[in-house]
Amino acid sequence: MAAPSTASTGLPPALADATRDEMSLRRFLHGLPGVDQVGVEQRAAGLATRSIKKASKLQAIDTAIGLVDLTTLEGADTVGKVRSLCAKARRPDPERPDVPRVAAVCVYPDMVATAAAATAGSGIDIASVATAFPSGRSTREIKLADTRFAVESGATEVDMVIDRGAFLSGQYGRVFDEIVAVREACGQAHLKVILETGELVTYDNVRRASWLALLAGGDFIKTSTGKVSPAATLPVTHVMLQAVRDWHTQTGEHRGVKPAGGIRNTKDAIRYLVAVNEVAGPDWLTSKLFRFGASSLLNDLLMQRRAQLEGHYSGPDYVTVD
Repeated sequence: MAAPSTASTGLPPALADATRDEMSLRRFLHGLPGVDQVGVEQRAAGLATRSIKKASKLQAIDTAIGLVDLTTLEGADTVGKVRSLCAKARRPDPERPDVPRVAAVCVYPDMVATAAAATAGSGIDIASVATAFPSGRSTREIKLADTRFAVESGATEVDMVIDRGAFLSGQYGRVFDEIVAVREACGQAHLKVILETGELVTYDNVRRASWLALLAGGDFIKTSTGKVSPAATLPVTHVMLQAVRDWHTQTGEHRGVKPAGGIRNTKDAIRYLVAVNEVAGPDWLTSKLFRFGASSLLNDLLMQRRAQLEGHYSGPDYVTVD
């Protein structure tokens, strides 16, 4: 096993020891407390019923807009489509300049240069999926080349996928080493580690994968590629938020969470914001520590924002379509 990019000597002894070798890593991950399935699902359902008053709802909508990674990850993506997406990222509602810009635009590596040019000077991050997204089925050399190409093209964030086959077969050291290698290839770019929780089957596996990614140096842990069902769910996101909260308690470091896939409307987005506030804490309600991976979500947020300000629902024809 390789040493993580964040020096183990700066970690508490128990965490530093966990990265020493394969056996230590396995012992640590399987020594984590089991997730109470009923408890986490009940808490997620309970928080989802929280009501928000009108003034707070507008604030929540603006917060959510500023946390969106506006995404297009289709085989039919074109330069024109990416440029249009970037224009929307810069000014989500052209008629309302007070609408916040989104946090990032997320594209395939070959579209990074186009996105970087289209958002230059805006402060919007450029995220790129890499490492043989979405399957992760390729050699490490190709995955690292994919990562370097994205960063050299202008990506400020890289969303990598873990080898779920290796993880599920208990090859934790292999997954750890690959994350460490990708972290190094990222240079100054932030690394989001996609767990593909829909394939991990259990909450205990989600907790283990979350801690594995954090130990290996991931800046964010991300639920999904958006290509596998189920994608993001509130209970899974609760487990991941607990992991970054506990990481902060033990290390003093903040790491982020990104649910992605299936979050399409304002009601769902607000439920996630409530979960962030209640599970991790208000410090995480910032684009530095929480993102929504989404494409259609932004349209609904904009329509609901107009409804809050104008007192009626405008409909989809009044916002630009991705």
